[in-house]
Amino acid sequence: MTTRALMFQGTGSDVGKSLIVAGLARAFTQRGLRVRPFKPQNMSNNAAVTPDGGEIGRAQALQARAAGVPPSVHMNPVLLKPQSEIGAQVVVQGRARGNARASEYQALKPALMAAVLESFETLRAQADLVLVEGAGSASEINLRAGDIANMGFARAANVPVVLIGDIDRGGVIASLVGTGAVLPEDDASMIRGFLVNRFRGDPALFAPGMAEIARRTGWEPLGLIPFFPDARRLPAEDALALDAPARPKPDATLRIAVPILPRIANFDDLDPLEAEPAVEVMRIRPGGALPGDADLVILPGSKSTIADLEDFRRHGWDIDLLAHVRRGGQVLGLCGGYQMLGRTIADPDGIEGQPGSVAGLGLLDVETVLSGDKRLVAITGTAADIPFAGYEMHMGVTQGPGRTRPFAQIDGPDGPMPEGAVSADGRVIGTYAHGLFADDRQRAHWLARLGAAPSPLAYETGVEETLDALAAHLERHVDLDRLLELAR
Repeated sequence: MTTRALMFQGTGSDVGKSLIVAGLARAFTQRGLRVRPFKPQNMSNNAAVTPDGGEIGRAQALQARAAGVPPSVHMNPVLLKPQSEIGAQVVVQGRARGNARASEYQALKPALMAAVLESFETLRAQADLVLVEGAGSASEINLRAGDIANMGFARAANVPVVLIGDIDRGGVIASLVGTGAVLPEDDASMIRGFLVNRFRGDPALFAPGMAEIARRTGWEPLGLIPFFPDARRLPAEDALALDAPARPKPDATLRIAVPILPRIANFDDLDPLEAEPAVEVMRIRPGGALPGDADLVILPGSKSTIADLEDFRRHGWDIDLLAHVRRGGQVLGLCGGYQMLGRTIADPDGIEGQPGSVAGLGLLDVETVLSGDKRLVAITGTAADIPFAGYEMHMGVTQGPGRTRPFAQIDGPDGPMPEGAVSADGRVIGTYAHGLFADDRQRAHWLARLGAAPSPLAYETGVEETLDALAAHLERHVDLDRLLELAR
């Protein structure tokens, strides 16, 4: 079979592109096709480690999982990771290439197209079908010059496009028709059809709407996709997911507080905890206080640790955290959160901004020096003598007396290596290990540590079941045979 490719662009951000591509990847894989996901350019601080030691957007790692293949740096050749004043870190084919402000990146984009097309061709050689995901909105014509994320890529690689609109946010007819109206004729001609996502209610009521969109645009209606509530069981990539209201947990016995800082990274570390019926994860926004009755406070990862630590203090959360510890509360710092818990964070080379050093929260007897080398690696090991699997993704080295009380032992080529740090009283823990709670064994240990009953939740099994259910959902509501015919 000749390799085919089809691109899915959106009328805006968070219309469901990533989820639809993941579901289609599983559906076409179940049909016996070799499928590869591809996103030319992504902007996210939620990233995943690839087996070859690179990093890509979390959504592409989930899509690779849906297709039953290991993630590859070629699935997301350009990843932008927003930082502080210096703009975003630019990751090309899995490796950090420096930082760029928005205006600087616009000038850089044309030079990145070669890497994007190289990665696309690499995946085409491995696949029967490449499912391409756009970024943001296809109608951002102000960013069209040098574009590598949407129509610029579609035109360069000659890949037909399906446009996705989200009816749940309202105005889907105008957003789809309007996108076609503002696009240059050559770009609009790449669009072959459209999907309307997140529909609620009687589909018959929107049949005239589908017909009107088709009449005004000339595009083929390919599916009206009902809202898929189990999407919450899959790891989210976009920080917009953090704005969704928390689900009520009437039977929760544990309260875990998480301060949400501007540059939060790898926040999918929290997903397995939020899936637990006995756990209420409280996302604390600026202006709110860390609750006095929390059983655990988690400081999550950060793309810019020093800037987020400044925000943490600005909101008075440092005072709340110290009070929590004085009351006997427990604290877990993950990656950037681990660095914040130490005595100092030094940035001698100005990796995150101006060179210098700042005082940490002083709850762990360690010090961190940020460096240009990023550690990207999958890990296995034990914590509290319980096995776990996860990954590390961080810049900087943390040392100090607190590391004589390590949190974990990581498997290495020459034997176990100590990782992380624990306070003398055992109530404050820091670790660079991500994915800790996705491991059922570790999550059960933490629940027991905090006084909750054992849970039957099998998190990773649940992700697989949800991907299967999503594929079945799309089989029912999208013309997959026609998608395959349209793929070029």
